[in-house]
Amino acid sequence: MNAPRPTIALKVASGKPSPEALAQLDKRWRWQYLMLAPHRLSFFLAMVVLMASALWWGAVQLDRATGWWGLPYTSAYAVSPTLVHSVVMVLGFIPLFFAGFLFTAGPKWLGVEPLPVSALRPPLFLQALGWLSWLVGAHLHAVLALTGLFLACAGLAWMTVQFWGRVRLSQAEDQLHARVIACACVLGTLSAAGVGVGMLLQAHALARVWVFCALWGFVVVVYVTVAHRMIPFFTSSAMPMVQAWRPFWVLWLMLAAAAMQVVAAWLEWGGIASSAFGPAWAVVHGALQVAVGCVLVWLAWVWGLVQSLKNKLLAMLHIGFLWLGAAFLLGGLAQWLTAGLGVGSLGLGALHALSMGCLASLMLAMVTRVSCGHSGRALVADRIAWSLFCILQVATLLRICATLPVLPVGWLPWLLLASAGTWLLTMAAWGGRLARWYGCLRADGRPG
Repeated sequence: MNAPRPTIALKVASGKPSPEALAQLDKRWRWQYLMLAPHRLSFFLAMVVLMASALWWGAVQLDRATGWWGLPYTSAYAVSPTLVHSVVMVLGFIPLFFAGFLFTAGPKWLGVEPLPVSALRPPLFLQALGWLSWLVGAHLHAVLALTGLFLACAGLAWMTVQFWGRVRLSQAEDQLHARVIACACVLGTLSAAGVGVGMLLQAHALARVWVFCALWGFVVVVYVTVAHRMIPFFTSSAMPMVQAWRPFWVLWLMLAAAAMQVVAAWLEWGGIASSAFGPAWAVVHGALQVAVGCVLVWLAWVWGLVQSLKNKLLAMLHIGFLWLGAAFLLGGLAQWLTAGLGVGSLGLGALHALSMGCLASLMLAMVTRVSCGHSGRALVADRIAWSLFCILQVATLLRICATLPVLPVGWLPWLLLASAGTWLLTMAAWGGRLARWYGCLRADGRPG
């Protein structure tokens, strides 16, 4: 029988529990404590999917480098491991993290009542179950993988409808950020369904272009929208000498850059790169990416990159955003190399500068910040959090190095293994630590 949450009767004048009351808190991890707030359950399930996918990809890379499992890279899998990896990295754990933010901060932005955790349980569990089935199905049977994908798609669609419900109820004057995110969630749902359709049609290229749609049109859009709203606010709050600066043209620029990448994915799927216009397209697309990258690097500087280095939690946010500019710069360089030298491997480096450098760094920073604040801990990046963040940067650099055309071919599997192993260790340590927080009561005795 589950033990009830202790009642804390002793309060000090400030409203905080007294030391005597804090001493009575249940310090044990309990499943029911995950149901105390939306971020607890959504972040916990995201950590489960994140660690499972990291373990799976690490095992895949270990087998590629050593042959220990004796699995041919393609014939022994029911679904292409590259597709499985890309889909779960884009649509797997990230939307579950989004749920924690959207149903915690979203109602505050919109001035509406938050949804109870009981209403969020079905879509969150559908997504977690779906993505775990996706990973298992990659080995057992494509039908199991597809079933998992459509379960996750249904959960994401359900979550999207719930967030749109909060938006429609809002009377707030400023709904722009929330509405942009809600529209992105619709595209994310359609992209997940598109991946499934591509698999049913056995059209790997079509499934891949839907993954890029989800990456740029859903995930990146949500990230840059939240960054536009929150990074200047966090910086000015922690460092009063830095003024919050977030004109809306900056947001529109970042959204246009993401839309450009979605259009580029479809054009390249349509064959423009192999047509007579291919070299010209590569030059123009590369120039646009370099231009966007320069603006984003400048924006990172304006938002207080240098000043943030005095505060490690802020520095994590700013460094993560800086990676976004670096990803566009690398992407532009990759396009030019493709046009001039026929060397295209650096494009994967740009992709991982975005996914590991930008998205994962911002994920680690934002989730750590929210988890500290909502667990009654100080809003700081302690030694463990900062060390894990630094190790993540090493994993990112290793993955980018693996795409450099000057490296010997024999190095590739070992660099991939080193990057995947470093990623696994980082995510396991970070995820395991925070997962424990979500199943325990707040350290300060407050509700939530």
